[in-house]
Amino acid sequence: ADLPEHPALVRAAVRRGTHDLSVQAAMSLDEAQALILSGAALARRAIDDGADVLIPGEMGIGNTTPAAAITARLLNLDAAQVTGRGTGVDDARLAYKVTVIRAALERTPTTDPLEVLAQFGGFEIAAMLGVMLQAAAMRRAVILDGFVEGSAALIGVALAPHLRAYLFPAGQCAEIGHAAQLAHLHLTPMFHLNLRLGEGTGGVLAAPLLLGAAATLREMRTFAEAGVPGA
Repeated sequence: ADLPEHPALVRAAVRRGTHDLSVQAAMSLDEAQALILSGAALARRAIDDGADVLIPGEMGIGNTTPAAAITARLLNLDAAQVTGRGTGVDDARLAYKVTVIRAALERTPTTDPLEVLAQFGGFEIAAMLGVMLQAAAMRRAVILDGFVEGSAALIGVALAPHLRAYLFPAGQCAEIGHAAQLAHLHLTPMFHLNLRLGEGTGGVLAAPLLLGAAATLREMRTFAEAGVPGA
């Protein structure tokens, strides 16, 4: 649906939703690149306004399906190994979800990161990828929250390996594919709270931990600096 005008709302969608990934490419390469650039523009604006840490988040129903397809392809895993229940579907719907993702994976053999994004990704995944890449380019930290965000990070690190150094994972979420993403990226989550929502919620919880750690490194004296005897 069309959302009402709001000064904080940026309209970047190229159309109303992606195509059915099980039968055709979710979007064109041009559309994927346009959305990456839109995400990058948002990141630049936030950083220009003083942001030190960016927390990409997403909202949507069904977007663990494209995230699982991206994860399966880039990690060379079967769909069942990375496909979870999303909003809590029953066994029958989970089995169907795996079937849909397998159909998408069988439809195209591509392993090129941008092509994988265009074939399987959601618009929000492309936009979050742009946020992450721009943040790394401007040397800003990214708190990585959740499975859908993780799929964008997999593409980002495949395109620009230096991005990994700017990623700070929040919690390992309940989606089974998230652990595989973090292992592939060699990232250790800050907590295990079995969160499922995504949408940046875990990232917001992790922000005080990251900021506190940074303050400790920046401001806390060593024993020698503090004059502790015997240090």
